[in-house]
Amino acid sequence: MNINLRAPGTSPPGLSRAGWHLRANAPAIFWLVALVVVVLIHRNIPASGWLMVHLLLLGAVTSSILVWSWHFAQALLRGPNPGSRGMVARLVLLNVGVLAVVASMVAGIWLLTLLGSVLVGAVVAAHAVVLGVRARKALPSRFGATVWYYVAACLLLPVGAGVGASLAAGLTGEVHARLLLVHVAVNVLGFVGLTVLGTLMTLLPTMLHTRVADGAEAVARHGAVPLLAGVLVTSAGAAAGVMFLCTLGLLVYLGGVLYICLPLAKVVRAKTPTTFAPLSALAALAWLLVSLAWLVVLTLTSGGWEGLHRGLETVAPVLAAGFAAQVLGAALTYLVPVVIGGGPSAMKGRVTILDKAAVFRVALTNLALLVSLLPVPSLVRVGTTFLVLAGLAWFLPLLAMALLKKPAVPGTGATPGAPVPAVASAPAPVAHDLAPGRRWGMAATGLAVVVLVMVAGIVADPSALPGLNQAGSQSALQATGQTTTVEMTMKDMRFHPDKVEVPVGNKLVINVVNEDSMVHDLVTASGAESGRLYPGEKATVNAGVIGTSEDGWCSIAGHKQQGMVFTIVSTGGPASAPTATPPGGMPGMDHGTTNPSGAPSAASLLDFMRAPAAGFTAHDAVLPALSPAVLTGTVHEITMNVSEAEREVAAGVTQKLWMFNGTAPGPTLRGKVGDKFVITLSNDGSLGHSIDFHAGALAPDGPMRTINPGETLTYSFTATRAGIWMYHCSTMPMSLHIANGMFGAVIIDPPNLPPVDKEYVLIQSELYLGSQGGVADLAKIQAEKPDAVVFNGYANQYKFSPLPATVGERVRIWVLDAGPNRASSFHVVGGQFSTVWSEGRYLLDGSDPAAGAQALALAPAQGGFVELSFPEAGSYPFISHSMVDAERGAAGVFEIGN
Repeated sequence: MNINLRAPGTSPPGLSRAGWHLRANAPAIFWLVALVVVVLIHRNIPASGWLMVHLLLLGAVTSSILVWSWHFAQALLRGPNPGSRGMVARLVLLNVGVLAVVASMVAGIWLLTLLGSVLVGAVVAAHAVVLGVRARKALPSRFGATVWYYVAACLLLPVGAGVGASLAAGLTGEVHARLLLVHVAVNVLGFVGLTVLGTLMTLLPTMLHTRVADGAEAVARHGAVPLLAGVLVTSAGAAAGVMFLCTLGLLVYLGGVLYICLPLAKVVRAKTPTTFAPLSALAALAWLLVSLAWLVVLTLTSGGWEGLHRGLETVAPVLAAGFAAQVLGAALTYLVPVVIGGGPSAMKGRVTILDKAAVFRVALTNLALLVSLLPVPSLVRVGTTFLVLAGLAWFLPLLAMALLKKPAVPGTGATPGAPVPAVASAPAPVAHDLAPGRRWGMAATGLAVVVLVMVAGIVADPSALPGLNQAGSQSALQATGQTTTVEMTMKDMRFHPDKVEVPVGNKLVINVVNEDSMVHDLVTASGAESGRLYPGEKATVNAGVIGTSEDGWCSIAGHKQQGMVFTIVSTGGPASAPTATPPGGMPGMDHGTTNPSGAPSAASLLDFMRAPAAGFTAHDAVLPALSPAVLTGTVHEITMNVSEAEREVAAGVTQKLWMFNGTAPGPTLRGKVGDKFVITLSNDGSLGHSIDFHAGALAPDGPMRTINPGETLTYSFTATRAGIWMYHCSTMPMSLHIANGMFGAVIIDPPNLPPVDKEYVLIQSELYLGSQGGVADLAKIQAEKPDAVVFNGYANQYKFSPLPATVGERVRIWVLDAGPNRASSFHVVGGQFSTVWSEGRYLLDGSDPAAGAQALALAPAQGGFVELSFPEAGSYPFISHSMVDAERGAAGVFEIGN
């Protein structure tokens, strides 16, 4: 028999039932649209991987669960029927909390993440209480027990939200891996899983317009027990660090899912699904079962929490896209036409629109998802992932079309606002049932699209074509037809193993996992590559048929020179020497550090005496005075954004700099002894970076760690000693990051520092130029052969934009040697220093008018200041008196007027 589910009186006064549902479901649609946008532009958005999962699960799915659990609870239960004003308040507060969490994760504000998580958890817990009270007061109902699935699910979410906030605090290592499993178990298997499985026991038969299977009532009464027990045991095992309990809990949960699927299987055998809603729901159930089995295998074979962590990061998107997204699409496709109403004609039209290309969409989504999980070339994985997005997002324009469809003429349908059967008592008209041949044709078309994307990805990626990615001498190589598969990890700036032996003629496949804390990639001399891999990510690299030995390396700037290389050794054939020369390149080519075109490098074109182009603006060397009103103990809150851009470093010479806040050197910070500095570092670059402040004394492990693109960290220190202190990126190779622009100064005034008329800050550094527009050349850095030595990042800039002063003015010049390699001997031609302060002490304090100094000597990372007055008007050059460096660009002019 059909079940009669009614939802009387669920609309606020003055608002029709259709209007209520349009407004209630709007947040979920908003989060889905936001998800599509993030997927399309994710490379430009911080924390994009986290965003994609949470916009779906935390945003769209959580909002929908509140709406539809309320809807079904009202329909299933009998007795007093509370109003929905509280429901409106809960939805508003929920989405405020979700918005706070999403915004805070992008901006890196953990306190806001915590507050948002608390709000989300509190709202969902309140929803559980309302549903529980409603269920206790209700009269007996055939499937009223399923409301307790919603209550249990909503009581789990606050726990998951708290764990999520803890993960966002920056926990690492085993603790992070264990809490991540708790987070997945409680939120996805508990909150989402219990809600979905409890609903599908009645909703799936209704979608198929058939009877609920015999025995379904008993399953509904008891099915929540193994599900809830499985979630709790899994979470307890992960929290306690006992892997066996995790395995046991997942097996119990899997058993609960299979138990609930028994009556659903009977329904499907009785009525073959042909429309989108039941097909998508069944596909979602299949992916849930696959994911659970996968998780069980991971807990048995991962060998530890770190290994399980990597596996979880692969399974989580499958649970999100395969399970949660598909079941959400199925539910909305079926329920929206029912709750909107408008008469049989309008309902039928909406159903027809939402069911367009149903079999094709389901086939496309699920086949593409399956292929994306296989060891396929990276371009194939990218292409199939976008097919999954297309298949899932197709629902959104169809929903817009369905909602815009004109309602039936008044009087021909249901009266707006009147009680309308929620599901089966007034079933939505069934879309036109396609003939079996048409259905198979649509499925075959979906398969064909996936195959075409696979072929296009392989053709576009030569490394995926055996034999074609080898050097010309291998073109006639006889392939054996066999494959050598190697498991490789990236860790501690090394490949493990760093030597791979392959019989001549075998195809080489490398399964590589990044277990390091920074971004890496893998390339081979013959052109195979993994693409950039963030920590925890993995890739399968098809190196093609091996005919001769060759080298491989990480192509991230500087990583190869730090020893991140490996060798592919061909065995069983003619002896051959490894080569590190990519096709069409030069030995050692590393992200622009050489010029593959063979043209002269920027260094050979450099004319340091040439004036910059018109409109040139020199780096501002003026140091603003520290206001006397600034009290000791002031807290300085500063944001440092890492960026990358091509900038001129000498007349006509450009370099792709890595910068703090868009300048090289970065901004100069100033304070007093006792001041606190709170620095928020945000990495908007394309590789890992960090920051090290010499002005603070603290353990470097956490605050100076490397963060990957899109990540942020907060670095706090208290200035306890005076000086001009260097700050810089400390990511290895450190010399390259400093030479490429990632340095600056923090000035902490000595106590009782007297005022002067003018203050300037000059930071000396070196340029090691690669190709025009490229990054610094690490080989030159390691050989200590700079192309230029400069003040404030640009060769000779203050010769063309002199620093002004007036006769008789007292001028203080702060000098820092940022290196990374060359010492400095700062000298003003024609001037004499009356005061010299270096590395924490006065060498000359100005009290003796007969005493003077001619140079301030600084090693790399040392600093100090000098003071002088100019006796007469004129041009006074300032230089590093290491004369070869002055001739390389470490020179400028003070222009003194009367």
